[in-house]
Amino acid sequence: MKRTMTLLLLAVVLAAVTCMSPIALAAEVCYPTAVEESEDGGEIRKVYDLEPGQDPAGIPRSDFEQNGIHYTLTDLLKQEMPEYQERQHTEEVSLESKNKDMASILALLPQQKEFVTEDGLSGTLTLQLDTVQVETAGYGKSTKTVTTTRRYPNLGSQDTSYIPKTVEENGRTMTLQDISWQTDNTANMDDYALGDRYTAVATYSGTATSSYVTGYTVTAKYEGTVSRIALDRVRYVAIFEGTEIKPVVTLPEIEDPAAMPDKTSTDGGFSFNWGYILIPLGVVVLIGGGVGAALFLKKRNESGEESA
Repeated sequence: MKRTMTLLLLAVVLAAVTCMSPIALAAEVCYPTAVEESEDGGEIRKVYDLEPGQDPAGIPRSDFEQNGIHYTLTDLLKQEMPEYQERQHTEEVSLESKNKDMASILALLPQQKEFVTEDGLSGTLTLQLDTVQVETAGYGKSTKTVTTTRRYPNLGSQDTSYIPKTVEENGRTMTLQDISWQTDNTANMDDYALGDRYTAVATYSGTATSSYVTGYTVTAKYEGTVSRIALDRVRYVAIFEGTEIKPVVTLPEIEDPAAMPDKTSTDGGFSFNWGYILIPLGVVVLIGGGVGAALFLKKRNESGEESA
């Protein structure tokens, strides 16, 4: 019982797969874009324009009948159909420049350049001068050491306490770095009575920070025509040859000629009924056959008696 149920289940599964397979494997049906028929109807050409990735298995190939002619597929031709594509394209470029004068910038921008778009169109683009723009890319900072000198004359001794340790110059604070002493020879006699006089030459240093342009960003637009020849369609031509369908003529079966009534033609004329001849002729043949058989038997019996 278990084996029988297993076989029955397998049979059901196979039946389901068999029914579903044609649906799952059926290709997308293709429809013709044009149908061409010869004058005598002996040939029909069906044209199918498919996408490059479309499966041609969906093109119908079965025989068909039309206007009393039976058509059969004899050939399937394939032809790639190139298509010319063209459009206007604008491309913006961006580059860096160390200088912002137009001569330096135009040296970086060619008047024309070859370009290929993402979808494969190519062409020569021309620089549009009115679209050239220059902007500062950024700034940097630089720091350097600066120095200044201050003189402090008419000092009674070389005492550094008289010398300021910092000074201000151009908004920067400068720090004392070095002192050199000089004898003040311009003093008068009264000053000598007080002792030697000195001049201190003090050197101060500090840092100066400045900003500068690191570079410039140049943008410009190129315009022109781009084009390509693309194979966007594949044409298939299904050729069907036709054969005229000839009607099959069958003779009507006559069951009882005697029972056939006389018929007149549709135009009122007389139509001859062969039953009037065939029936008597059949009767005569039957009677003749019976008489012949009786005579044969009689003669055979007489021959037997004589031999006895």
